[in-house]
Amino acid sequence: MYERKRRRPVSEINVVPYIDVMLVLLIIFMVTAPLVTQGVKVELPKASAEALSDDSKPPIIASVNMDGEYFLNVGGNPDKPMAADELAALVAEQLKLQPEAPVVVKGDGRVAYNQVVQLMVLLQHAGVPSVGLMTDSTEQ
Repeated sequence: MYERKRRRPVSEINVVPYIDVMLVLLIIFMVTAPLVTQGVKVELPKASAEALSDDSKPPIIASVNMDGEYFLNVGGNPDKPMAADELAALVAEQLKLQPEAPVVVKGDGRVAYNQVVQLMVLLQHAGVPSVGLMTDSTEQ
C-alpha cells in the first residue's frame, strides 16, 4: 500500500474575500459621492451675523424681486431689470476689476426659494468664490 503524505496546516489568512468586500464598498462610495456633493456652496458665518466693516470694499449686490427679475447695484442703471446672462457677465467683469469685493444676494421676502438659488448658481458660474446673504435687522 502506498503511504499518505500528511499535509501541514496552512497558517496564512485568505484575504480574497476581504478584497472583494473592499471593492464593493469602493464602488458604492464612488456611485454615491456625486449625489451627496451637489448643491450651492455658501459660506455660513461661524458666529452671529455681523455687518460688513466700513473699511471693506463696497459689496456687489445682486437682487431678485418677487417677480423673479434680476438687478445689480453696479453698471449704468441699477433700477433696471436685466437678463441672467447680462448679470453674470457684469459680475464677472466687476470681479476682474475688484477681485476682493464681497458679493451679496438680496432677495425679496416673498420670492420663491428656487429663484434665490438660481441667482446663487448664476453667480457661481460667473466666478464668484463665496456669496453672502443680505437680511434686514430684526431690531426696530
